[in-house]
Amino acid sequence: METTDLIDLLSRGEDSRHQFKENFSNADALAAEIVAFSNTAGGKIFIGVQNNGSVLGLSGADIDRLNQLLSNSASQNVRPAVNPLTENVPHPNGTVIVVSIPEGVNKPYMDKNGSIWVKSSSDKRRATSREEIQRLFQQAGVVHADATPVASLSAGDVDLPYFEAFFKQQFDEPLSQHSLPLPQLLTNMNLMHQGQLNVAGSLLFAKAPHYALPAFIVKAVAFVGTQIEDDRYLDSRDITGKLADVFQQTMGFIVANTRAPQGAQGFNSLGQSEIPRLVWEELIANALIHRDYFISAPVRVLLYANRIEIVSPGHLPNNLSIENIKSGNSNMRNPILASFAAKLLPYRGLGSGLLRALRAWPSIELIDDRAGNLFKAIVLRPRVAAS
Repeated sequence: METTDLIDLLSRGEDSRHQFKENFSNADALAAEIVAFSNTAGGKIFIGVQNNGSVLGLSGADIDRLNQLLSNSASQNVRPAVNPLTENVPHPNGTVIVVSIPEGVNKPYMDKNGSIWVKSSSDKRRATSREEIQRLFQQAGVVHADATPVASLSAGDVDLPYFEAFFKQQFDEPLSQHSLPLPQLLTNMNLMHQGQLNVAGSLLFAKAPHYALPAFIVKAVAFVGTQIEDDRYLDSRDITGKLADVFQQTMGFIVANTRAPQGAQGFNSLGQSEIPRLVWEELIANALIHRDYFISAPVRVLLYANRIEIVSPGHLPNNLSIENIKSGNSNMRNPILASFAAKLLPYRGLGSGLLRALRAWPSIELIDDRAGNLFKAIVLRPRVAAS
């Protein structure tokens, strides 16, 4: 890093990726900072700098001591151990140590006392909620939300005629002729564990999954105007049921509340949808399959006069970015759901769904909101797209 780069970074102040510290003398305090960066998005610690960005500088003895402290802290006080990089950058007021800490791939990281730290704006805090810690394990690929058992649901809650029809279609064999009892079969299909349906099994095949999982629904509203604050609306619905039913009902809600002008077609024709149906199929399937099921919140479908927003709980997983997904990359957050979705929904699971939607209707803005922990697709309606 050049001195000019250092001055530029310091002039911007602290944020969730850049932390200023005058000095360190305690390995535990340094470990907590390293853990927080590793559990979040990575970043840099500038040692020898005041909170306001003013450089105090470090002596040669400070630099030797701090490099040794950093090595010991990262290897002995952080679990699992990490390997931050240091750089001694000259400044007119003295040398600054820049410590670069990458986002970890083995989350959650913790200090030697077992505390899990995460970044919170420019500061850090302990992660204490079960949901947040589960998400850290999820990011490391250690656990998946769709495999989480649902305590109140068992094989008796399965919609048996629906499951029988699915089984016959997929395996060309009546369920009644299968040798295994239903609980064992569901377990073998990764839909049940120790007598309890998991989230995937519940959402796919339970009679009424919303009673046990009330947050995992779709809230759909069609507004008159262009702002969510507008209390005037054309239609509003809480869409519940099995995943395939939720998909179809959400499709129906959008189709019913968008235009299908006839143009030059005959008077009795159905008309041409203002936005290709393929767009809604891909975006809704993506929202239902890839949302973060560790977050107790619904998918929201918000229709405005000028746009339609589909909002999914959970930002893109790990290091996946908007640019990545536009290049066809994907990350399987809910592998059980994804494996069954291809058999129940118009879903291919190859990371190409959003690409197909963009090709069919380029006026789609994708927003990965990491601060708000959500992913949003904003589809401009025709009169805006044409302007």
